Amino acid sequence: MSSVRRSLSLIATLVLCACAGGADTNIDGTPLPDVDPATLQNIAKGQFGAKRRASAQAPAPLGGYARGCIAGAEQLAETGPTWQAMRLSRNRNWGHPELVDYVQDLSRKAAAQPGWAGLYVGDMSQPRGGPMLTGHRSHQIGLDADIWMLPARNLTLSAAERENISSISTRRANGAYTNSNWTRAHHEIIKAAASDKRTARIFVFPGAKVQMCKDAKGDRSWLRKVRPWWGHHYHFHVRLNCPRGDSACVNQSPPPPGDGCADAQQWVDNILNPPPPNPNAPAPKPRRELRVGDLPQQCAGVLASR
Repeated sequence: MSSVRRSLSLIATLVLCACAGGADTNIDGTPLPDVDPATLQNIAKGQFGAKRRASAQAPAPLGGYARGCIAGAEQLAETGPTWQAMRLSRNRNWGHPELVDYVQDLSRKAAAQPGWAGLYVGDMSQPRGGPMLTGHRSHQIGLDADIWMLPARNLTLSAAERENISSISTRRANGAYTNSNWTRAHHEIIKAAASDKRTARIFVFPGAKVQMCKDAKGDRSWLRKVRPWWGHHYHFHVRLNCPRGDSACVNQSPPPPGDGCADAQQWVDNILNPPPPNPNAPAPKPRRELRVGDLPQQCAGVLASR
């Protein structure tokens, strides 16, 4: 069998395994769209999605969060003293060693909150990063992680239970406000995540940012890193800065100065009173699938590595 046919065969197997029995679902329990393996032969997500292990290279994030890959990724253990990795069938519990260390640190802080034994950790990156078969545009260089809003009270979930359990939504009014699932513990965990010097940004729905702005006392500098974004009510998304000295890693521009609370309030105002659509706005263009040649040159070597 040729290498191309072997790759397509493996991709087909992965897609079937992920979708069988509704295993590959969003964290709210809704199914992800089916992926046709025949369409994946020449695009990056098909090739990176087929890799089951990290490359045999020194750890290095290559490129940007939404256009890159990772060499020498480390796998977050499926279960630890204060965390469990969720949706194991996706094989997305990989990242740069700094991300793995960060998640473990944050889980210990979460375990100190009332009613939390630690964290349920959602998608990080694929074994070699790159574009994913389903879902995210980012999470490509091993520096992003999704943390479930569901308090992790049971850290003995089986693999099957982790496929079927769902997170909880913490929003109401389409994200303008938090709902009764939101607790002070959520505030404290996100504050701890944002206060870590390794953190570049945290994405959460607008109402949560506004609520944290209202509740924050004393030092408010950490709020600058908490950014409103669509969705992000079943989880919050942590993004780390490029590790020092990794010159092939491309940082996102830093957040604007200030605590960002007025900006978050504007998001909420626009949810409650949507501005009229711009009749002159151009129609959105279909997004082209990334090919390996669109990624940093080193990513071809990551794919080819043992």
